[in-house]
Amino acid sequence: MGKEKTHINIIVIGHVDSEKSNTTGHLIYKCGRIDKRIIETFEKEAAEMGKGSFKYAWVLDKAERERGITIDISQGKFETSKYYVTSIDGPGHKDFIKNMITGTSKADCAVLIGAAGVGEFEASISKNGQTHEHALLAYTLEVSTYIKKIGYNPDTVAFVPISGWNGDNMLEPIANMPWFKGWKVTRKDDNASGTTLLEALDCTLPPTHPTDKPLHLPLQDVYKIGGIGTVPVGRVETGVLKPGMVVTFPPVNVTTEVKSVEMHHEALREALPGDSVGFNVKNVSVKDVHHGNVAGDSKNDPPMEAAGFTAQMILNHPGQISAGYAPVLDCHTAHIACKFAEMKEETDCRSGKKLEDCPKFLKSGDAAIVDMAPGEPMCVKGFSDYPPLAHFAVRDMRQTVTVGVIKAVDKKAAGAGKLTKSAQKAQKAK
Repeated sequence: MGKEKTHINIIVIGHVDSEKSNTTGHLIYKCGRIDKRIIETFEKEAAEMGKGSFKYAWVLDKAERERGITIDISQGKFETSKYYVTSIDGPGHKDFIKNMITGTSKADCAVLIGAAGVGEFEASISKNGQTHEHALLAYTLEVSTYIKKIGYNPDTVAFVPISGWNGDNMLEPIANMPWFKGWKVTRKDDNASGTTLLEALDCTLPPTHPTDKPLHLPLQDVYKIGGIGTVPVGRVETGVLKPGMVVTFPPVNVTTEVKSVEMHHEALREALPGDSVGFNVKNVSVKDVHHGNVAGDSKNDPPMEAAGFTAQMILNHPGQISAGYAPVLDCHTAHIACKFAEMKEETDCRSGKKLEDCPKFLKSGDAAIVDMAPGEPMCVKGFSDYPPLAHFAVRDMRQTVTVGVIKAVDKKAAGAGKLTKSAQKAQKAK
């Protein structure tokens, strides 16, 4: 499993049909994680279905056999000389952008794929294209890759020409691109250069993860596995998750004991920030906990439901919005409708200085501080304490209309929840 290497999560994002799945699947294959006979089987099956170009995409996503597009996020694994990598293939289709946001919230860095074909590139970077929107969302969710227009410094980004189908310039340099002289990045602490995609991934600077903070793990999904039981799945954002811990799942307030922790079907003694894991919990049904809940240490600053929160945001809305507007807000793995309860102040986009108290409406390009009220139970945190649980994006009319961070949270007192028998036993034993 490459325990001596640092573990990072990389998401592959971009416009629909830009070869994201083929690129990710081919990279995993070339790194030796998929047997050649399996690829040959995929190739034969794809040809029989008239989808010969999908053989590498099927490495990650079986749903592509039926639909021809990635619907949900799919994961694979491979190693570079420096990192043990979990790759996340994000859907590019506009209808499944919510799933892409969930995947991006789990990633440390991003590979943004742009189709080079005439017409395809122009479509992907247009106002309605997903290349621009995915880059904006990646920036909002603290995944560092892309262009100056979105907010990145291009000098820190490796631009690498590849062929996801042929595998050109993935692991080895090729002779049929004499115009490409290699990529180069310039950073404050160090510089890097190279030619291939794998070299570019190796030069990634993984973010520092706070192991000293209490456990916070937003749930991506919850599964019922025969012979094992209920298995929530998600990424550890802060703290450490260990077998035997007693965890609480707000906002539903279910408390139980962790029986085991696994990553890529291998048992772990502990999961650290950045690890995407599944963990078996005792005496809990799949109906008790669900997507968007946050697991936390029941005895150490456990996460709590938010009655409301104050957010700082920048608008990209085609019209005007005012108090009462209630779109769906995407924060970590939660997708909850939240009302703009009070427009507290409009601020300068660059300096953050207050321009106006209680503006009547906001329009595209405006920055503001707004009090928000969740329409359903939701668990979020303030940016100063837990940044991964404070970044959010708002989508409406099939586009991203607002991005921002949560500055302060009004916590709701926890009501009577479910305390399982295993949790009671574990607490008595300690």
